[in-house]
Amino acid sequence: MARNKKPLPVFKGVIITGIAAEGKALARVTIPAHDGTPESQLVVFVPFCVPGDIVDLQVTRKKHNFAEARVIRFIEYSKTRTEPRCEHFGICGGCKWQNLPYEEQLKAKERQVYDQLTRIGHLRLPEERDKRDDATGIVFHPIMGSVRQYEYRNKLDYGFSNKKWLTKEQVESGEVFDNMNACGFHITGAFDKIYHIRKCVLMDNLHNQIRNAVYDYAIEHSLTFFDLKTQKGLLRDIIIRNSNSGEWMVIMQFHFDHSTTETLSADKDRAKELLQFICERFPEVSTLLYLDNQKCNDTIGDQQIMTYKGSGFIYELMEDLRFKVGPKSFYQTNTEQAFHLYTVARTIAFNGISDEHKPLVYDLYTGTGTIANFIAKGASKVIGIEYVPEAIEDARINSEINGIDNTLFFAGDMKDILTEDFIEEHGHPDIIITDPPRAGMHQDVVKVILKAHPKRIVYVSCNPATQARDLELLSEAYRVKEIQPVDMFPHTPHVENVVLLEAKTENISYEQ
Repeated sequence: MARNKKPLPVFKGVIITGIAAEGKALARVTIPAHDGTPESQLVVFVPFCVPGDIVDLQVTRKKHNFAEARVIRFIEYSKTRTEPRCEHFGICGGCKWQNLPYEEQLKAKERQVYDQLTRIGHLRLPEERDKRDDATGIVFHPIMGSVRQYEYRNKLDYGFSNKKWLTKEQVESGEVFDNMNACGFHITGAFDKIYHIRKCVLMDNLHNQIRNAVYDYAIEHSLTFFDLKTQKGLLRDIIIRNSNSGEWMVIMQFHFDHSTTETLSADKDRAKELLQFICERFPEVSTLLYLDNQKCNDTIGDQQIMTYKGSGFIYELMEDLRFKVGPKSFYQTNTEQAFHLYTVARTIAFNGISDEHKPLVYDLYTGTGTIANFIAKGASKVIGIEYVPEAIEDARINSEINGIDNTLFFAGDMKDILTEDFIEEHGHPDIIITDPPRAGMHQDVVKVILKAHPKRIVYVSCNPATQARDLELLSEAYRVKEIQPVDMFPHTPHVENVVLLEAKTENISYEQ
């Protein structure tokens, strides 16, 4: 016989006091003394609140020293709260901080970087910004805000599903929904359901027009939407990309029915009719691509992608460079802010270095070679290493397109390629720029960097927590000199951070 679970508590009149990780707000509630247990404080994490809100909370998950909760009633709204622009705020979950003024978002992100570098990396950082600390020699620059707070993304990915996510209000209304097809974002915790989106404000509005037109066409022509559990349904996914060169790319992901020749032929015909509709309705789409994905997941890295219209790629522009972006290419999703991020990395990497002694630079986790090609003018040579072979091919093409002849790119696992033998063959780097994934650098990679012993390391990170861990591993031979947080994703808790490290040994020269 199942035991009845103890009901989770409700806390009333709670004041939200701060911002926590993952975009949640923070509160502390007092647990009264009982049965000989003394009074205690419980940390509670709450989504979609801002400091100063006064709320009633329903605990949804409780651990020994913290709890998670949802708001069941707002008693008083904070004076720092702002009105979200998005009609889907609080449901889709993509922009958890739209109700927090942008200046406050920047303060929270800057503090996040500061706290993680001090607590995890055990760095002693100055509280005052833009002033070098006399004791440590570290300067912590104020966070660099995004040029745009809305319509800043150059890529969005939407799923199709025949299982529309219904809000709590829709479920409780008792309304019967004849159409359960949706095109939108996956809901956290409901892998097979999609929350239908009519307008997202993170990308130029043309992308909304394209997505909505495709959805309306599909409904009008009775196209089937994908069912993740049964693995059936024609429409599976749509990726929309644009670039600062004015080009647009659309990738339609289908799931053709291969059970008979007739069903396969019929699905191909329906797909071609939809693709033709997109071409005619949206001449702004410079390249239109499609694929038939029969896998259990939506990733396209291992899929054959066909071109229906255009060249199959678009170009991004950065300074005097052009970067070719294909359907599988990685490119920073905030184009304007990527330029500022890379400018920071280039400036601190080459600061004080004369043109006569251009350094040898290793660019680790180079992706499609954006940083490598962006800094190539200031280097004698740039060697880029990346795990994904297709990305390395893009990097080589981007060097060729821009007439850059002092780059070399290698594909493979970083810890396998970046060995002492590799360094002996290609030269000891004067500068290493590293931009690893969220998990940070493998310990073997850190060991090889320490043995290579470049004079400078520029560490670009999308996760200051793992960056802080790696900085401590490097601290035996390197001192942190500069820290520059950069906001790439307004209204989300994510933040990039650039750190300059210099070798403690003073007798390293840039001269070859």
